[in-house]
Amino acid sequence: MMMSTAASVVAAPIAYPETKRGFEVEARHGLSVPDPYRWLEADVRTDANVAKWVDAQNTVTMGYLAGLPKREPIRQRLTALYNYERFGIPRVRGGLQFYARNSGLQNQSVLYVQADGAAPRVLIDPNPWAKDGATALAEWTPSKDGKHLAYAVQDGGTDWRTIKVMNVATGIDLADSLEGVKYTGEVAWRPDGSGFYYSRFPAPPAGQKYQSATLNEAIWFHKLGTPQSADTKVFATPDRPKLGHHAQLSEDGRWMVVSSSESSGGNAVFIADLSKGETPRAFVSALDKEWGFAGSQGGTLYFVTNKDAPRYQLLAVDGASGSGKPVVPEGAATLTGGAVVGKRLVVETLEDAKSVVRLYETDGKPVGVVPLPGIGTAGGFQSSDDGKTWFAFSSFATPGSIWRYDAATNTAEVVRQAKVAFNPADYTVSQVFYPSKDGTKVPMFVAHRKDVDVSKPHPTLLYAYGGFNISSTPGFSVSRLVWMEMGGVFAVANIRGGGEYGAAWHDGGRLLNKQNVFDDFIAAGEALIQRGLTTKGQLAIQGGSNGGLLVGAVTNQRPDLFAAALPAVGVMDMLRYANWTAGRYWVDDYGDMNKPEMFRYNLGFSPYHNVKGGKAYPAILVTTADTDDRVVPSHSFKYAAALQAAPIGDKPHLIRIETRAGHGSGKPTDKIIAEAADLWAFAGYWTGLTK
Repeated sequence: MMMSTAASVVAAPIAYPETKRGFEVEARHGLSVPDPYRWLEADVRTDANVAKWVDAQNTVTMGYLAGLPKREPIRQRLTALYNYERFGIPRVRGGLQFYARNSGLQNQSVLYVQADGAAPRVLIDPNPWAKDGATALAEWTPSKDGKHLAYAVQDGGTDWRTIKVMNVATGIDLADSLEGVKYTGEVAWRPDGSGFYYSRFPAPPAGQKYQSATLNEAIWFHKLGTPQSADTKVFATPDRPKLGHHAQLSEDGRWMVVSSSESSGGNAVFIADLSKGETPRAFVSALDKEWGFAGSQGGTLYFVTNKDAPRYQLLAVDGASGSGKPVVPEGAATLTGGAVVGKRLVVETLEDAKSVVRLYETDGKPVGVVPLPGIGTAGGFQSSDDGKTWFAFSSFATPGSIWRYDAATNTAEVVRQAKVAFNPADYTVSQVFYPSKDGTKVPMFVAHRKDVDVSKPHPTLLYAYGGFNISSTPGFSVSRLVWMEMGGVFAVANIRGGGEYGAAWHDGGRLLNKQNVFDDFIAAGEALIQRGLTTKGQLAIQGGSNGGLLVGAVTNQRPDLFAAALPAVGVMDMLRYANWTAGRYWVDDYGDMNKPEMFRYNLGFSPYHNVKGGKAYPAILVTTADTDDRVVPSHSFKYAAALQAAPIGDKPHLIRIETRAGHGSGKPTDKIIAEAADLWAFAGYWTGLTK
């Protein structure tokens, strides 16, 4: 009798767990849309039926993945490459440098503090906090004098945070503990170190902490050494409960700037001159444009905005009168950030999705281009009084490095350089442009080993995001390096919906233009095939969150084009997405389902609702996590159930559900490695890379 090989096992049809079908419908605007798997919307932590379904799905999926060839060697190689020292961007306060460091395979990075000329000291090591490594040190902010540190604790990947305060000299926590914090654990310290401003939500309804919409966020002041019940409410908009608020203070502590938004499309701004005892007053009331605070000098505040400038401009605003004027006007490049560093302005831009950073005097006079180590992504420039700041740089084949920058001399020096066990010179990165369905020219990065013979097609992994004005720029990833090391090609398409070319590029891929995002991505796959880099049978696609929606939608629209699809933590039910947690913030990109036109439009591409039988689908591995309260896992649960119920061919359509993990932040290194090994083994098998 012939023994079965791993390949023959994984190629066999799969017996999926039975998923009960209900009779619920989504009835709006004269339409009744079947929603047979609505019962999977219940919280897996509290609903026994959903928990049982999750266990059954994971049993089938993990059994299948265990039979994939080269899965274990891939995991071992990922582990070896992840075992490298890496650093975060420092913050300097009170003569002390605070920075994160991971020695290699630590599940969570460790926070260090270092005085000039002294050895670094461990300040916070979160690794002992949980046996599974899933309790993370999230955001942290040292006081201006460096004597105290406010830090946020994130458990199991949830967006909820608990803020604690540490005495830096002793390393001992104060009794202070703050709850109700979500979406940002950053605080704004008063210059005297007496306390800080922070944002918090009211307690959610009992049993709905991980699913209910978050409303009525307010800004509070917390005085050190007092209980949270004694905190003072500083700013709130009870008449507009959907508005979320975040406070920043200028470096000198004079100005408070409050950014308020209902969704991802724009924000209002309130400012207060704290030296005069002001409370926040309206500066920008409309929510249709973006305003990012870039620092201040005396009575002048600087903002990066797309008001009257689709590719953004830097405005100088008189804090007393509110009048403003451009100091760095809109240009050909997309202006993505700014900072007042000493007596100069550092301005970050994107040119065809690559970082270019420029230096200006505060009156807008150009000084020069900030020296960067190559073509890639630079970021992290923060405002400072002393004219010095820090930034990080990386590219597809260039591990992250930390640089100290001096705006007075326009010079940069590398301070910390990651060293990974590979040779960057063995890899090449190019940028190509291809036409989308409507003729729009779209850029795409293509990376691979230099010795790959590009005259022949190869297994290729295509990634994109395409939403929320977020740009996909060159960055280093160990997992992507392993894919390329195995001989695969990796590509990133800078499709519409992102911010690569400013507001017009974003607008071209949202609301009633969302189909452009899918067309751009489909065209990217076709361009890779036309260029001879790959074939339909060798092309895998990947995306997460909004990118998971992208992968789900294009798989429904063009199942013939792809060999494998990897949608991660995706927004898969486009009719009910606003019902949970952060979903209401996405209305500016996805549309209001109370409007008939948007409801019908979204119904046309919603991944869950458009799984159609009669066509052979690619192999699909859906990934999500049980504690994802950003894009709740029911999106992926319902989508996977629809895939498994439809007659769409015998290739596997599986879901991998991580435990005690969320949308991505805070995920332990060992879980990252295990998931990447499963993804590459799966996509590698179905594209021929690992057969």
